[in-house]
Amino acid sequence: MENQKHVLVAMSGGVDSSMAAALLLERGYRVSGVMLRLWCNNGIANLVSTEDAIAQAQAVAKRLDISFSILDAAEPFREKVVKYFIDENLAGKTPNPCYFCNSRFRWDLLLNYAESIGADFLATGHYARLQDDAQGNIKLLKAADKWKDQSYMLSGLKQKHLRRTLFPLSEMTKNEIREKAKKINLPVAERKDSQDLCFLGDMDYRDFLKNQQPEVNQRGGMIVNLNGEVLGHHEGLAFYTIGQRKGLKIAFQEPLYVIRKESKTNHLVIGIESELGSSQLTAGPFNWINGEPLKFPGTYEVKIRYRAEPRTAIVEPLSDEMVKITFQDVLRDITPGQIAVVYDGDWVLGSGIIQ
Repeated sequence: MENQKHVLVAMSGGVDSSMAAALLLERGYRVSGVMLRLWCNNGIANLVSTEDAIAQAQAVAKRLDISFSILDAAEPFREKVVKYFIDENLAGKTPNPCYFCNSRFRWDLLLNYAESIGADFLATGHYARLQDDAQGNIKLLKAADKWKDQSYMLSGLKQKHLRRTLFPLSEMTKNEIREKAKKINLPVAERKDSQDLCFLGDMDYRDFLKNQQPEVNQRGGMIVNLNGEVLGHHEGLAFYTIGQRKGLKIAFQEPLYVIRKESKTNHLVIGIESELGSSQLTAGPFNWINGEPLKFPGTYEVKIRYRAEPRTAIVEPLSDEMVKITFQDVLRDITPGQIAVVYDGDWVLGSGIIQ
């Protein structure tokens, strides 16, 4: 079978990536598995590259009779993903490192490795769909399983990534995946999904920042209201998120919320619920997945968090890289550093950092 296509599957030791490999074998591909050994927090286990996870992936590879390799990516992961997370938090933003892990680290690294071993495609266990369009581009679409859909996290990918990518789970639900894994006796059929940021281990992100960047403890400042009146003292902007209510330690007749974080003045601005939220944001640099920036304003659906419901908005190009997004309603949790993703139905047009 000399013409058999060769696919490199990024494996994590979980059921999704394991089933991606199994399904590709069923479809007639030649499959190789690889696992990235990522950076660990001073010996605290990284949830996606622990020895247990590696052992699970190796067991799956043995069960499927495919080759398996481990790629040491600790330093580039620390430099491109973990450092970004720390720096953005210290700058008063709330970053989404999983988005940048995919678009600026994981895909480039894995596709380069795929090329080095002669593989035609990279496959992962993500829940999303790909489709050719009439112009010869690859469209990124929401998965069939809307609850597990991961198109939001993949919206930073470019055509050079998508042309060589396969998502074998695209038309299946999580329940179907687990049932199929049991049926073919995969040893990870009941393995729980990983949660939160992989490099945190079991550590709260605030403790992680203190551990990695001790000077964050010296970045306290003033808590003020919208009129600039000083109401208290904060421990550091990195320890707060937009819309946060608990932990402000200020007595008031109404609940108080974090309205915004002002990095220039190091002020944490708080207010009552009616003062929280906005109907507008700017985002960029914007990644237009088909490579063509939006030319005219249009009405689309926009998500501002991975688990947020899509909201109807007018998306207006300010430049090739920046857009203004105006929602029909006021949203409470528009957060600088998070990602705004623009959808046309199931089709992902692109995404950018909320500024």
